[in-house]
Order: sequence, then C-alpha cells, then structure tokens
Amino acid sequence: MELELIKNSILEIRGKKVILDFELAKMYQTETKRLKEAVRRNIRRFPSDFMFELTSEEWNELRTQFATSKKGGTTRPPFAFTEQVLRCYLAY
Repeated sequence: MELELIKNSILEIRGKKVILDFELAKMYQTETKRLKEAVRRNIRRFPSDFMFELTSEEWNELRTQFATSKKGGTTRPPFAFTEQVLRCYLAY
C-alpha cells in the first residue's frame, strides 16, 4: 500500500522523476515546514541531483493541474526531491 502511495506522488519535472516536499513530509510523518527547515540547515547535503526548488512559474503551472487545492496556501515553491532521495527513504 505504501509503495502505491509513493508511486502516485511521483511527478516528472525538468525531465526527472521527483516527489514534492509536502508528499515526502507525509511519508516521514512530519510537517512540511520542519522538513524544509532541516533541508535549508543542511543544504550542502542536497546537491542538484538530489533536490531542487521549483521556480514560481513551475509551481504555478503544476498547481493548475491539481484538481483540488489540498496543498494549502504555501507562499514559496516546494522542493522537488529526486529518485536518490526516494531510494534512501525506501532503504530506511
């Protein structure tokens, strides 16, 4: 069941398969805000092949594709975590 939830959360952005920060936070059972704080504190551990932040344009375009606005009123575009992060999660 959890694997199916992960599969449904994967998007393709910039030609990479990614999962957005709010979905990853759910998997780790934490708040998105806390996940983003931890990433910003340890930004050197997240090279571009692990994570990137969506541009405002990418985020606006992506939000129009969501049927409902379950993502809340976030003011900043989310981080997109690549397959390497998913592999670490699945190994955890």
